[in-house]
Amino acid sequence: MSAPEPSPLARRERLVGLFVLGVAFVLLVSSPTWFASDRVGVGVAQLVVAVLLGGVGGFLLRRAGRG
Repeated sequence: MSAPEPSPLARRERLVGLFVLGVAFVLLVSSPTWFASDRVGVGVAQLVVAVLLGGVGGFLLRRAGRG
């Protein structure tokens, strides 16, 4: 038998979770640019936002996996 199709809400949560994780990754990878240009405050803020978005994205992916 084939696996049941995920609900539209679970699919949407998975896609949004992947998008948010992608944004978090880009912020994380680009943050050294701010540190190199002596804008440490912006770099730290960008890291904090990246970690928060990573948590939200991970939560959405786990939630979509259960649904």
